[in-house]
Amino acid sequence: MLSGEASRRTLEIAIVGSGPSGFYAAEALLQSGLDVRITMIERLPTPYGLVRSGVAPDHQKLKQPILAYDEIARNAEFVLLGNVAVGRDISVAELQASHHAVILACGAHKDKPLGVPGEDLTGSHAATEFVGWYNGHPDFRDLSFDLGHDVAVVVGHGNVAADVCRILSKPVDELRHSDIADHALEVLAESKIKEIHVVGRRGPAHAKFTAKELRELGTLTNVTARVKPEEFVLNETSRRELEDRSSFNAAKNVELFRKFAECTESGGQRKIWFRFCVSPVALKGQTSVETVVLARNRLKGPAFAQEALATDQTESVPCGLVLRSVGYQGVPLPGVPFDAKRGVVPNLAGCVVDGDCRWPGLYVTGWLKRGANGIIGTNRADSNETVASLLADMPDLAEVSKPGAPALRSLLQDRGVTASTFSDWLKIDSAETERGSMKGKPREKFTRIGEMLDVAGKSSPTGR
Repeated sequence: MLSGEASRRTLEIAIVGSGPSGFYAAEALLQSGLDVRITMIERLPTPYGLVRSGVAPDHQKLKQPILAYDEIARNAEFVLLGNVAVGRDISVAELQASHHAVILACGAHKDKPLGVPGEDLTGSHAATEFVGWYNGHPDFRDLSFDLGHDVAVVVGHGNVAADVCRILSKPVDELRHSDIADHALEVLAESKIKEIHVVGRRGPAHAKFTAKELRELGTLTNVTARVKPEEFVLNETSRRELEDRSSFNAAKNVELFRKFAECTESGGQRKIWFRFCVSPVALKGQTSVETVVLARNRLKGPAFAQEALATDQTESVPCGLVLRSVGYQGVPLPGVPFDAKRGVVPNLAGCVVDGDCRWPGLYVTGWLKRGANGIIGTNRADSNETVASLLADMPDLAEVSKPGAPALRSLLQDRGVTASTFSDWLKIDSAETERGSMKGKPREKFTRIGEMLDVAGKSSPTGR
């Protein structure tokens, strides 16, 4: 606990990032019983991170956490500074100078490459780009996706892969009343895709879909989910894994895959093929993707540590679109330690470390702390741990007063940076929902930062 003059001092805490981990950290701080003021810094004028731009538009219920974040943001001791990029407009060191502590909660938004020849061909994309595109994220608004081919390949067996597969498969009329971006809806309406191969390097027991997401892919209108019977193979080690109580979700997935393998239906406008123990080893084509070469894998190793080892058996799948979803990693911030191999900021219980040295006053939470895993709710416990570490350090950190948000605002103003506020976001939010209501949608998002700032009654002298 704080003591003496420090116990009466307002603690100024900066949080970088306005996604789930950032808001759960803010929640824990506001519930700590201490006198705390929070400055949340967000690169876009719109908050909520992947809940806004990562959750699929046809899964509106998964966006319910925004209601809790909205309540946190309305707290009198909370300030949102949007349209501000740490590392570009302001440095971490400058945040530390104006705040007692800084929490990095800016996620893992860089996709991992396949690392195979031809990966840079036109038609080869990261799944994050496709997700951002159909969700109206400004970074991906102007990307182009060619859906004029019969076959698409999605690499990865996780929920992001499930989302992109579902958006590619679902009848477009079932998306019209979601908050999908209009530019994506127009392209999807003209899609010629008939088959989607969802490729995983290991077996049916190792797919990372949640069973609910996987089951949904088997119930889409005019879509048939299939597994090649010869690929539905469980080795002895995989069977032992499924007997473990921790494999509850995996066992459900395997039963669903079994049903897909037993399916003999040939109907449906589109087919989803779940492929196992195959990995892309090359993408081929003159200027754009025409073929994906898959290598057959064999599994080797003990239970829960099986590796996929490529064999010399290969297969060529003609296709015109490849979306990779094989993992995500954080991006280093200038002046902050970074583990490039894991794609995270090195830490102990959320305290940033560099080797054996702790960095007083600097903390990390969310995917930038632990890697890209878990669901939205996973971030609450993660952020609680980080905040507990921060509060334990406060007796030393709170020895002097810090100016907080006002000093940061002044510095940004001097640099010509147009910082938006939570009130500005509410104007954007209101305009988006009004635009959406005219189309029978929850909202029609603005997809350019300039549009957002105009709606908020602000202009950006930098033109961003």
